[in-house]
Amino acid sequence: MIDWLLIVLPGVIWGASFLFIAEGLTAVPPDGVTFIRIAIGFLTLSLVPGARKPIVRSDWKGVAALGLLWFAFPMSMFPHAEQWISSALTGMLNGTVPLFATAVAAVLHRRWPPSMVAVGIAAGLFGGVLMAWPGLGAGGSSALGIVLVIAACVSYGFAVNLARPLQQRNGALPVVWRALMVALILTAPLGLPRALHGHWTPRAVLSLLALGALGTCVANVMTTIAAGRLGATSASVSAYFIPVVALLLGVLVRNEHVAVLSLIGGAVSLVAAWVVRWASMRAAAAAPAAVATSGALPAKPSA
Repeated sequence: MIDWLLIVLPGVIWGASFLFIAEGLTAVPPDGVTFIRIAIGFLTLSLVPGARKPIVRSDWKGVAALGLLWFAFPMSMFPHAEQWISSALTGMLNGTVPLFATAVAAVLHRRWPPSMVAVGIAAGLFGGVLMAWPGLGAGGSSALGIVLVIAACVSYGFAVNLARPLQQRNGALPVVWRALMVALILTAPLGLPRALHGHWTPRAVLSLLALGALGTCVANVMTTIAAGRLGATSASVSAYFIPVVALLLGVLVRNEHVAVLSLIGGAVSLVAAWVVRWASMRAAAAAPAAVATSGALPAKPSA
């Protein structure tokens, strides 16, 4: 039961993050939402003793890059995007992250992935196009919002591949904690002034507390524990709950409308991500050397 919760709850938390972002935007502008969630996440993770363990000095450059690619940049894109597109669609598009992560790994290692992995990536990206098409067709701000989400997902794809060796050498939580510290510094110039001039309501305050403490800290800690107990492959299953939870909460809580074509695209991407994971595991079992290029999908960064 505990093992199952360690897999499901991070996905539920990250899926709910898009709802929390939307609620937070009622109180502060996008840059303020980003800064507050990172600040709360950093402070909460500071309470975990294991997060403050030292890391290899030479890895600090990589951690700094991770602070930008994993936290500061994508977490800035999501609230800006949700000014113009629904939290449900944002969360559904976020489901393409495992596909981008696998594609980036193949490019970085200059090795074409196994055929089924390549087919899965292509199908998943096609699903992403279907999800985005109604918004892109509308043009204007909706199209811009979708572009921002895709940019965030691509950034996550690079971050996942950068994080893996850093975490293997230093542990997940020390790397995440320091990357959050870098992100806090990067987002403070724009975010802090906006956070100080927010128009606060209890709902917005609770949403941002949950976004920072749960989405940026607790879910990462649980995923780290799950990876230690069950392995990274099993822990990565939590990523498949994110778009489903985001869709349900957006529709049920915020009464958001999602186009039928977007729903079809979301289903295609979700199935494709599962195919990529299955094919990657099969290829890794058949040829261990292939793990470096097409191994099991890593756990998703916090939404």
